Amino acid sequence: WAMVNGEKTCVNGDICDVRVIHADKVKKAKDSALPDSRLQQLAAICRLLSDPTRLKILMALKEAEMCVCDIAAFMDMTESAVSHQLRRLRDMSIVNRRRQGQVLYYSLNDQSVDAFLDFGIAQAG
Repeated sequence: WAMVNGEKTCVNGDICDVRVIHADKVKKAKDSALPDSRLQQLAAICRLLSDPTRLKILMALKEAEMCVCDIAAFMDMTESAVSHQLRRLRDMSIVNRRRQGQVLYYSLNDQSVDAFLDFGIAQAG
């Protein structure tokens, strides 16, 4: 609490000192808000990407396309465990796969995944 213009006022760095609604900004936010179904999809992607194992796989794929055997060796995991993680990433269109003979190669889906990883690395410090 602090005295502001002779009145006792709650001073909190996370809220305004006075209550004013800016109708134009509220309308703009409402007009651009995602539908609940899209928010659910976004939340699912965020949950998927919150796993350190999957992030480590994505960081490896950021450097080069890799097959399951390569990723398993890099991660020190079984091929089955890696395959399970890749399936989850593929189901959300975060990685792609291509077959060359009997080998499946995985890569990041597009540059937006790469940019997201770069953003996360910058934020993590």
